[in-house]
Amino acid sequence: MSSSASGPSQRMLRVGEQVRHALSDVLQRGEVLDEVIENTVISISEVRMSPDLKIATAFVTPLGTKDGDAVIKALAQNAKFIRGRVSGALRQMKYMPEFRFRLDTSYDNMSKIDQLLRSPEVARDLDRDGEEDQD
Repeated sequence: MSSSASGPSQRMLRVGEQVRHALSDVLQRGEVLDEVIENTVISISEVRMSPDLKIATAFVTPLGTKDGDAVIKALAQNAKFIRGRVSGALRQMKYMPEFRFRLDTSYDNMSKIDQLLRSPEVARDLDRDGEEDQD
């Protein structure tokens, strides 16, 4: 089973979702004793698995804090502990993946696109395109 250029395999997607649930459970239960993590609500939007399933990259959004980098740093410092805590939920895996954490910027990107679409210049251009279609 090889990963094609078109994207991740079904297995990578399925395992990524299982890992996302396990990570979310550990963070939600407050098992990680780190002040930054304990005082921040962390949303895990996606976990991307490497083709060999040995690396799990979790895309996280810290809610209620402006310093996302501090949260990523705290998660990285506790990655081995987190790996041990999720191992029970992922015991069907041959290898427990190494965790990497990245800020999820997709919400920021959507917000920027939304702001652009609502700007007067774009609205004017969209109205002009609509008039041309009616001719």
